[in-house]
Amino acid sequence: MNFNLREAMEILERTPHTLDALLIGLSLEWLNGNEGAGTWNAAEVVDHLIDGEEKNWIPRLKFILQEGESKPFPPFDRYAHLNVSDDLSLEEKLEVFKTLRMKNLATLSGITDLETHFEKTGLHPAFGPIRVRELISTWAVHDLTHISQISRVLANRYRTDVGPWIEYLGILKKEAF
Repeated sequence: MNFNLREAMEILERTPHTLDALLIGLSLEWLNGNEGAGTWNAAEVVDHLIDGEEKNWIPRLKFILQEGESKPFPPFDRYAHLNVSDDLSLEEKLEVFKTLRMKNLATLSGITDLETHFEKTGLHPAFGPIRVRELISTWAVHDLTHISQISRVLANRYRTDVGPWIEYLGILKKEAF
């Protein structure tokens, strides 16, 4: 087992800054690109991350700590952010994400003796029993997944422009998820 709370938090703490560095100041042409029908652009990924901060990670952790496996925690709609209209700029969305993440990390850090609860299980509505350490591990890897997704979406903008070098550009050979 590789899970280490401090290491997971290193990723979770850096994600807002990584997204800021990657996205702030880019033109709409970069930000509105996607990988085709049914895929997300960079702003939609940020909306999804905001939704997760509000409704997924910490609420599920609290639910597991309070309820254990007595009942499944509420499902998380991974696509709910697509049905919300807002007038926030990407910079404002990134600030919302950063604020929520800092609050959630403070909550995580404030849980007394969290390490003693790593093996405590809760009931995921689709997967069944899951451990606290699996939830936190997934949170960190989820961030990395979406950072990778955003990079791939941005690279896709020049897919036809790289010519024969596409052979050496692995990011353009990945499939959308």
